[in-house]
Amino acid sequence: MNYKGEMRLIKTRLSLSLWITLAFVLVEAAAGLFANSLALLTDAAHNLTDVLALGLSWYAVWLSSRPATNRRTYGNHRAGILVALFNSTTLVLISFGIFYEAYRRFMAPPDVRSEVLIGVGLIAILVNLVTALLIRRGSEGDLNLRSAFTHLMGDVMSTIGAVIAGVIIYFTNANWLDPFVSVLIGFIIIYNAWGILRETVEILLESTPRDLDMQSMVDEIKSIDGVLGVHDLHVWSLTKNLRTMSAHVLTENLSISNGAEIQSNINEILSRRYNISHATLQLECVDCEPDSLYCDIDDKQDVLLSKNLIGH
Repeated sequence: MNYKGEMRLIKTRLSLSLWITLAFVLVEAAAGLFANSLALLTDAAHNLTDVLALGLSWYAVWLSSRPATNRRTYGNHRAGILVALFNSTTLVLISFGIFYEAYRRFMAPPDVRSEVLIGVGLIAILVNLVTALLIRRGSEGDLNLRSAFTHLMGDVMSTIGAVIAGVIIYFTNANWLDPFVSVLIGFIIIYNAWGILRETVEILLESTPRDLDMQSMVDEIKSIDGVLGVHDLHVWSLTKNLRTMSAHVLTENLSISNGAEIQSNINEILSRRYNISHATLQLECVDCEPDSLYCDIDDKQDVLLSKNLIGH
């Protein structure tokens, strides 16, 4: 299946998951109020954020599939990263709200209609699992889809906990288990959200991908015939799987055709070994050799500022 076909399929699955989840939110919220169950109301609130997360994920997939323009020369690939950042942040905020409400109920545990908690919880497990599986494909390599998938799988885990609490409450009348399970749900949500939040921030800060060994990459580039050195090296990610790089490569005084061959050999290594699909390589003669491998942008900013001040 080509890229456009894959995007259409992803959008269809996201839409289906969204409408299924929205319908269940209304049912679960009503059941939570009727049963006086914080676990159900917590799960309904979490499901409501899933609706928002799925809607934003759908929009990000649509936006990222649009072509590059003179205003956005890289296209809109970062839209998915921004949605992943928003989704993971809302998960953390929701967790703190859960902790606060659970604390109130620990102080004065209300009566919980456990039979409703169990029945609705079993339905919730099925609904959340189906919607999660609908968007699982592609979530391993896309933070946008992964954030939506994490939302849904967090619901699966939380509703399993709610059902277990309901069963125990039914036999023991231990109503304190309802807020206790909500606290566990909150910690599960934070744990799942933290990894996504950290990765999205690293991408937005244009950090080097964690699984990329810079020294090993530089050594491989230097091993190419004709390459004498590398400097002003930058590697960053537009999305989780879309990496780009820029570097100055030192060579002898070569012809254009020989230089193009060196660039081709470098690009082959970068694509095959380091999953870098877009590299901007500037060939320079040995007289341009710098002092360091990485570019000191601050120094260049100082030079530019000085020139501007002198010009004025």
